[in-house]
Amino acid sequence: MINYTIYENKNSNQWVTFVHGAGGSSSIWFKQIRDFKKQYNVLLLDLRGHGESKPTLKTAFKQKYTFSALANDILEVLDFLKIKKSHFVGISLGTILIRQLAEMYPERVQSMILGGAILKMNFRSQVLMRLGNMFKYVLPYLVLYKFFAFVIMPKKSHKQSRVLFINEAKKLYQKEFVKWFKLTAEINPVLKWFRQVELNIPTLYVMGEEDYMFLPSVRKVVENHYKSSKLFVIEKCGHVVNVEQPNAFNDAVLSFINTAK
Repeated sequence: MINYTIYENKNSNQWVTFVHGAGGSSSIWFKQIRDFKKQYNVLLLDLRGHGESKPTLKTAFKQKYTFSALANDILEVLDFLKIKKSHFVGISLGTILIRQLAEMYPERVQSMILGGAILKMNFRSQVLMRLGNMFKYVLPYLVLYKFFAFVIMPKKSHKQSRVLFINEAKKLYQKEFVKWFKLTAEINPVLKWFRQVELNIPTLYVMGEEDYMFLPSVRKVVENHYKSSKLFVIEKCGHVVNVEQPNAFNDAVLSFINTAK
């Protein structure tokens, strides 16, 4: 089972589960824990091969990584902890896993908070993925990862997020990186489906106004999925909203969860 950490709150029966992105780990939520554990039970996860979820012999030979297999990793922890339902907070690629989980097990998802959400790969990100695919076995993965981090988080003000993600990515293994990178092959059809299908689950998108790669497509989807979805845009903020503007992020998310109980 993947690694997890819990913070229990005796005064609440509600859970908030945090799902990080590719190359990160549960440590990227360090600016959220204090505020959230005051009101809710908190569950932090390390996705396969990330943080403390080190690959074992068993997982090394496990089936190839798919979004549904990774969503099932999350479900396994919920079942083990007997958590019937949770609010889910994700960042970047973690938002795809939350949406995948909601697609498969909607009854387990109370609300979705999707930070730096990825709903469509624009032209620039498509080119990035192609380059990554061409060089994934040739270049050390950290070179690729640093390059991606700079393209997605280019500004001086995004430096903290970049450094945090690059430092976390250093803990990955090259083989692990390649497995995760292969996921990009199935990303377009999955995202197309997500854009088309509106789920009956309260959803908040939290985006930085400087997240130029992913914000435009999120705006469109929220317009179309107006029954279930809301958009909160944080000024002077890039892709990793929870790290760059933690106070604005925490306030927006907690007030949303309070209405989605």
